[in-house]
Amino acid sequence: MEKNLFSAPNGQFDIGYYVFLPKDYSKEKKYPMVVFLHGAGERGNGKDELDKIKKNALPHYASEGKEYPAILLCPQCPSRIVWNNIVFELKALIDKVAAEYNADMSRVSITGISMGGFGTWEMGLTFSSFFSAIAPVCGGGLSWRCENLKNTPVWAFHGDADGVVPPKNSLEMVDSVNAKGGNAKLTIFHGVEHNSWDSAYLETTVVDWLIEQKRENFSQNKEAYDEF
Repeated sequence: MEKNLFSAPNGQFDIGYYVFLPKDYSKEKKYPMVVFLHGAGERGNGKDELDKIKKNALPHYASEGKEYPAILLCPQCPSRIVWNNIVFELKALIDKVAAEYNADMSRVSITGISMGGFGTWEMGLTFSSFFSAIAPVCGGGLSWRCENLKNTPVWAFHGDADGVVPPKNSLEMVDSVNAKGGNAKLTIFHGVEHNSWDSAYLETTVVDWLIEQKRENFSQNKEAYDEF
């Protein structure tokens, strides 16, 4: 486990982050990379508040000893900001960490919970030729933009008793991706409220699925984003 602080290109804020590495990690070998976006309650200054991101889901499991055969990047969203507002800064961080740790650029995927679920959708929609797969948990987005995801595998999750983010948010996004000729699926957990991430990450194979996905024709062009 390594931690660092990334200064956003605009200079207005820093993004703290953890990187969890495979047990046999070596810079001589290329590994897939999974990016995890936390929820609103784990935002912070990236310094003495960085450990807040270990509260839930993948960074929590990893800090407790769970190992993944991939580079796991877990950034912290600055306070009073949401992931959807800093997609370009976040992409710059992803590019930096991927280069530093020699990640396999054809196997960079992204997932997130709640606010991070919204951020996962937004990153996939914005950088439509970059991620090998996305897995948003209890999130949502702008369904009219989903043609951007027609070439990106999507596996979304939601609890049908979620009173914070309505399940219809995920349903609309998945239906829209598929209506545009994409490949999206939605797993609904019956009787599960907003905390559907443990069910998603611990009771399904989604993490393995993310790691296995590969984008054959990905773009490293930092300007390859949708204009809307």
